[in-house]
Amino acid sequence: MAKPSSNKLAAKEREKLVTDSRKKQVAPDPLSAENLRKMGLRIGIPVLLGWAFAIWVGGWILPAIMGVITLALIGITIWAVRYAQRSRAVVNILQNADTPEGRKEALEKLNTNFKKDDTAAIFARAQLEMQEDPRKALATLEQINLVKVMAPVADEARAQRAMIHLILGETDEAKELVDKIDLGRHSEVKSRATLTAIVGEAFARSGEAKRAVDLLEKFDLSDAAFEDLKPQLLRAKAFAYAWANNTKQMRKVLQDLKAMNVQYLMGFVTRKKHPGGVSPRGVHPMLEKEAYDMVMKSGMVQRRVEMRR
Repeated sequence: MAKPSSNKLAAKEREKLVTDSRKKQVAPDPLSAENLRKMGLRIGIPVLLGWAFAIWVGGWILPAIMGVITLALIGITIWAVRYAQRSRAVVNILQNADTPEGRKEALEKLNTNFKKDDTAAIFARAQLEMQEDPRKALATLEQINLVKVMAPVADEARAQRAMIHLILGETDEAKELVDKIDLGRHSEVKSRATLTAIVGEAFARSGEAKRAVDLLEKFDLSDAAFEDLKPQLLRAKAFAYAWANNTKQMRKVLQDLKAMNVQYLMGFVTRKKHPGGVSPRGVHPMLEKEAYDMVMKSGMVQRRVEMRR
């Protein structure tokens, strides 16, 4: 039986990755009462302690310094709240972008309601465009000036661009981008895990499998916090173990993916090969063989043929 078309598989893989990214965006409201309370405590307590110390010491130097610090923190807080408001508005627009008509309407709103250099809107536009044209999405993300934006935002842009390059089989370009990502400056657990999945896959598929394994094994996938991200992390692990020649762990990861949804394995099944035996998208030959065998044994392809009939 012929293998499924690699173009169709790539399209499904793009759709799955875009859906996962959108789920990540609709998570916690940054302006919820709980998040605002946490932000208030993190900023307010140190400021109050600083003012108390300045008043206790007396004089004018320390109060003047505290005044400058307080004004700076007020400015940062206002910026953060406005950024959160824009991000929430973008997420609301994406909620109804599940159809071609909905995506078209969402793109029009993003182009009309936000400035061209608004990073939240740029990320959203790229997500919508990636379902139809990954190259266009890549060009949109390249509009973000990595030098001018905040470091965590620059890392997110690099990761999203690297993800598209990986989907297109351009591992060298992906590796160049992820090399500049500093995972240490991302404290939020899910955000860090998402970035690590992309970084790990890029490392594995560009000749640094051990480095990828070391990164990915830091996450305990039995932790409920990673439930939504397990497919992405397991996918990266499959590449890492395959290129590290750890066949036992690679098979275990594929079994875990199959247990979740056998369609996840289709992303490793390709059609054409380069002379060296490596598929155009950097799939290790053994990884492809194992994934293909599991897909065929599952009967999924046969069921699809019968449904089409």
